[in-house]
Amino acid sequence: MYDYLIYSTITLILSILFSMGGAGSGVALIPILNILGVDFTLAKAVGLFAGASTTITSSIMNIKRKIVDFKFVFPIASMMLIFAPIGAYSSRFIDEDIVKFLFMLMLFYSASMMMFGKKKALFHIHSTLALFIVGIIVGFVAGLLGVGGGNILIPLLAILGFEPKKVAVAVSFVVPFSALGSFFTYASYINIDLIFLIFIGLSAIIGGYIGNYMMHFKLEQIHIKRLMATILYLLAFKLLIYFLLYNI
Repeated sequence: MYDYLIYSTITLILSILFSMGGAGSGVALIPILNILGVDFTLAKAVGLFAGASTTITSSIMNIKRKIVDFKFVFPIASMMLIFAPIGAYSSRFIDEDIVKFLFMLMLFYSASMMMFGKKKALFHIHSTLALFIVGIIVGFVAGLLGVGGGNILIPLLAILGFEPKKVAVAVSFVVPFSALGSFFTYASYINIDLIFLIFIGLSAIIGGYIGNYMMHFKLEQIHIKRLMATILYLLAFKLLIYFLLYNI
């Protein structure tokens, strides 16, 4: 029970912070749980569940507000819903250290985009085919690494020249469902403590609600993003040290 309370407290704090920054907390929760002794694959599954729990309400609200452009969302969503579970299933056949190394690179990438990225358009590719390809690539990678994919999807679509507000709405709609697809895939071949999952899920929902509420106050987003980036950098360097000390 003591371990559950520690994990829940960490999840609550991360969910508040990352929801204030408009991101899912799973990308930070996974390596922290792993550092605390939770199996890496189990940490990925739990992180996916936590991320989906905090963001699915925003998806429902966006549908009710009728601000989701389904023509834009469908190619990405359909491919991510198919390829995220494929990526998650493929994870069991790939050496864990390789997946951890890719996760480390993703942490560096996410942190750098938060700290320095301006998300300027480098191209102007607005074809439906491009959206299908983006969905396939991001879906598979997100499933493999055990993340929702928003931290990969947002800068990628911005680089391709898509309008930022449309991208933000699309990502908030897509990510929870792709995350749940990956979660159920992981749950199909690993044992998950249901009580552990409930503790994490409730903490994530509460944290997400508090974070969304606090966003209405005039908090400097740049400071929140920098704090989030710092956490991700620290976790990335922790993984880098692991590879330098034990895998060379």
